[in-house]
Order: sequence, then C-alpha cells, then structure tokens
Amino acid sequence: MIKPLLFLVTLGLLAMSAAKPTRVVFFGDSITQAGVNPGGYIDRLRKMVPADQFELIGAGIGGNKIYDLFLRMDEDVLAKQPDVVVVWVGVNDVWHKASYGTGTDPDKFVKFYEAVVKKLKAANARVILCTPAAIGEKTDFSNQQDGDLNQYSQLIRDLAKRQNLPLVDLRKAFLEYNLKNNPENKEKGVLTTDRVHLNDAGNQLVAEQMKAILMTAGK
Repeated sequence: MIKPLLFLVTLGLLAMSAAKPTRVVFFGDSITQAGVNPGGYIDRLRKMVPADQFELIGAGIGGNKIYDLFLRMDEDVLAKQPDVVVVWVGVNDVWHKASYGTGTDPDKFVKFYEAVVKKLKAANARVILCTPAAIGEKTDFSNQQDGDLNQYSQLIRDLAKRQNLPLVDLRKAFLEYNLKNNPENKEKGVLTTDRVHLNDAGNQLVAEQMKAILMTAGK
C-alpha cells in the first residue's frame, strides 16, 4: 500500500503545482505605480485575465530610471519569486533630460538594462520588455523629445531581439492609436493626462497590449 499511497500523494502535489497561478510582477516607474489603482492598467488587467491563471503584482516607483530598477530589484521583485517580470521603463531616462537636466545616456541605459535582464533570467523569471509609450501625443513628431524617445525605444527593441524576449511595443501602439484618434494633433488628453501618465483610454490600451503578450508568453 505504500507505493500506491506515494503515487497518489505525488499526483496531488503535481495537481497543486499545476493549479498555481503564474505570478507576474510589473516593474517600472510612476506609470506602473499608478497602474494598481482603481482604473489603472494593472487593475484593469486583473479583470481581463483568468484569476486562477495569473497573479498580478505592481512594483512601480515614481521617477525611476533603469538604474533605479537595477538597485531595487532584489527587494522589490526577486523577493516576490516571480514567474514573469514585465519591465516598463525609459520615460524618465529621456524625460528628465529636459525637465531636470538629468537622464541616462544611451550606452549606460543599455548596460543597466542588460544587467536587469541578466539578473532576472538568472532567477528563472521569464522577462517581457516594453518600450516607453509617450512624452507628448502629437503625431507629426514635433514633441520635444520624440527623437530621444524613438532612439531609446529602438534600443529596447534591439535588446529584446538579441535576448529573444517578448516585447510589448507601447511606443508603436500609442502612435498608431493617436494617428487614428488625434486628428487635432493634441499634445495630451487622448491617451495621457499630462503627455506621459495614462488617462482611462491609455490605461485600457496598455491593459489590452499587456493581455495579448501575457496570454501567449505568461504560461
């Protein structure tokens, strides 16, 4: 009777393991920090994916740049033992160049980003990258920092390709949405409240983009 009993216990443990939801940590700046609030993109996403399949956790802090993520990764992400980590950063690395005279140079941005990815992968977390969405919503590329934002978005696309990682190209998605829904070429108010942070439509668009990648890459 001992062997059949062990077999049944093993089956039970496997069933419990299979039923465990995928733990997803969203790692980023103030946009992600607000994402857990009612109506935020993470809050919306929780209602869009099966609750028994995904556990969604926010780990965003306002003002963060890529090196801030690297410095707090152990405590704020790895300690949660995530199965999947969605990294969404880059806006402050670009935005703060104009707003505060700081920022992150492109070469340092890539080095820190690679270090973040390396450490997450070493912890057996599946990594999903995102491009920064917007610093201004004008569609004629007359936003002050369009050039830098496009450059940093391409750096992330290239990193995702080199590392064979899933990518949520929010920069591309926001531009396509604004081309269809911003005929007056407004700098804010279509997907953002202040050119950067998300309004209801922006949160919904991000949630939809995140859902599409999670349902394919999260399990």
